[in-house]
Amino acid sequence: MLATLGTRPNNVAGKISLALLSLFIIFSALSLARPQKRNSHDERKASGIDIVIAMDISYSMEIADFNVSGRRVQRDFMSREVVKEFIKHRPNDRIGLIPFAGQPYQESPITLEHQWLLEKIDDVKPNEELTQGTAIGSAISASAIRLDKRKDTKSRIIVLITDGSNNSGNISPIQAAEAANKLGIKVYTVAIGTSDGRLQRQVNPAQEFDTETLEKIAKITNAEYFRAKTTEQLVEAFTVIDELEKTERTKQVITTFKDYHHYFTFAAALSLLGGLLVLTFHHPPAPE
Repeated sequence: MLATLGTRPNNVAGKISLALLSLFIIFSALSLARPQKRNSHDERKASGIDIVIAMDISYSMEIADFNVSGRRVQRDFMSREVVKEFIKHRPNDRIGLIPFAGQPYQESPITLEHQWLLEKIDDVKPNEELTQGTAIGSAISASAIRLDKRKDTKSRIIVLITDGSNNSGNISPIQAAEAANKLGIKVYTVAIGTSDGRLQRQVNPAQEFDTETLEKIAKITNAEYFRAKTTEQLVEAFTVIDELEKTERTKQVITTFKDYHHYFTFAAALSLLGGLLVLTFHHPPAPE
């Protein structure tokens, strides 16, 4: 077939046929090379550790008694920033959020979608529409109920952040801690802020930190109590919690391949068909 193309190199049909058959060879070679596109993505596997962050958002959390680079910042801002860093360090843990003031609020389910959770934390702030007070017992109870719904976990943890003592809610902190302990849930307690920090609009400006109760909560549930008066102490508290509750960091890489050789096979077939059609209808001159 190729030999016949050289009989009349100046013939238009011959040139077209040669071009089409050359394309056939090129496309065939590319098809045999089997071109592919590789797609890889990471699949996270839950570590089996479920965590609920119970975060105090009462009015007193607006007190600016933390120092960051020489600037005074509010307790609620500092707690949000440290919690976000904590979440970023635990990508394989399912984490939920329950803010509380005079009562707990169901803000976030326990999830592996941490980017969504980080965005929710930014929205958790003291609000005049919230029931005011500090319902520590109710916050622990609500967090424990949320964790107890998970039956496939090997470890369940509550991290409680507060700057006051229990003065609201229908259950005492000790009762809530004992109930959590029966469910196998640890409650890490973090008392945040300085004892002399106060807001003028606080209902009870003489209220002090109930460190004794927070220590008992942690002890009952075989966890730890932390007192964070400075930014460094708050960061250290969450660093210790992170180290105490080690998580298995597993990552599965899934790779998929998409073949493109059939496109070149189709192009080669068209080129060959075109070349054959040209040769069929434009025969080279035969010898007499």
